[in-house]
Amino acid sequence: MRILITFLATLLFYSCSKMPEYNPERNFENIEKQMIAEFIMVEDSQVINLDEGHYLFSKSLILEGKNNVTIRGKGIDKTIISFRGQAEGAEGIRIANCGNITLENFTVEDAAGDNIKVTDTDGITLRNIKTAWTGTVKQENGAYGLYPVLSKRVLVENCEVLGASDAGIYVGQSEDVIIRNNKVYWNVAGIESENSENVEVYGNEAYENTGGILVFDLPGLTRYGQNIKVHDNMIYENNLENFAPKGNIVGMVPPGTGMLILATRNVEIYNNTIKDNRTVGAGIISYLLVDAMGHQSQTNDSSQIAQSDYRKDVNYDPYPGNIYLHDNVFENKYTLPTLDNDFGKLFVLKFKTKLPAIIWDGIKHENFYLDDGSINPEFKICVQENESIRTATLDAENDFEGLEVNPEIFHCNVSI
Repeated sequence: MRILITFLATLLFYSCSKMPEYNPERNFENIEKQMIAEFIMVEDSQVINLDEGHYLFSKSLILEGKNNVTIRGKGIDKTIISFRGQAEGAEGIRIANCGNITLENFTVEDAAGDNIKVTDTDGITLRNIKTAWTGTVKQENGAYGLYPVLSKRVLVENCEVLGASDAGIYVGQSEDVIIRNNKVYWNVAGIESENSENVEVYGNEAYENTGGILVFDLPGLTRYGQNIKVHDNMIYENNLENFAPKGNIVGMVPPGTGMLILATRNVEIYNNTIKDNRTVGAGIISYLLVDAMGHQSQTNDSSQIAQSDYRKDVNYDPYPGNIYLHDNVFENKYTLPTLDNDFGKLFVLKFKTKLPAIIWDGIKHENFYLDDGSINPEFKICVQENESIRTATLDAENDFEGLEVNPEIFHCNVSI
């Protein structure tokens, strides 16, 4: 009877829940012509100073082909740049083909697409930046708050991001990345590292997103991801309804996901606190599961792509491998997962009220085992957590017939 009451209460919660709102008071001034000119005319090694105030823009601010430039406001609560009602351009601020650029101490709101996009840049620092979409959180919001892509030496620190319909902080197809000490909430994905190499994600607070932190590798892009460390983060209460536009790859992330690792390699997850994410603390899946679920995007934006036939990318490996979870704190006060998605329904069916903290879809590469019966080091998934932490392999490729709780296969070592 108690389980039935809990089940009905959960359904009632979801039928009555509302999306959060962000409605700051703004008093706009118009400095658009002056600021567009300053972005165009700035010389290398100069500073663009943004005064205190609320400023409304109808066009993107673009910095292209510059080096050693700093764009500096007076503080995230003092300098507000808004693109509400944007008429031209997709991004709010766009940085392209630059070197050693720093953006700091201001807020960007309501771009038609991404609030801040950085592409093809060697050396980008985003520090003490806030980005948001005002009003009720919804799928019409832009995809990304902070969006460095195809870049090197990326640093994102002490930022705050909310309202992104894809990822709040997204770094894609980049190398040598640090994402630290940020606060992300009310996004579909709080933080996402995608097809990136040498990435360290630490000291962040990810809460009230659909999924807290994602590490993805997708086919059909310019590079593949590896060598990623996710540690010392607070990842909690990521139970927000998934509001990604239909077809986006993050649309498959079930509400209640702390972390999700998709088809990437050499990932170490440690010293994180992962708690009260309704569906799963940490999930590890292959791209074959995504493909079977039918999440193929029709857009050309990298994080939103799910290639309709991943086999066309002959160098892409759809299986995760060399994944190591250890010394994390997993807690979950909820007894039922979210029930508005296939994962939640499956977990209720298979686990009842004893949800595992860590799951692997169990889909194995044909060379998962070596000739001597040992696991191929390229595909190991090793877990060294407190003995009370429940884990599971789903055996998704065989209709979950071989589903196993606390499997011995996780008891191994990897080299990261």
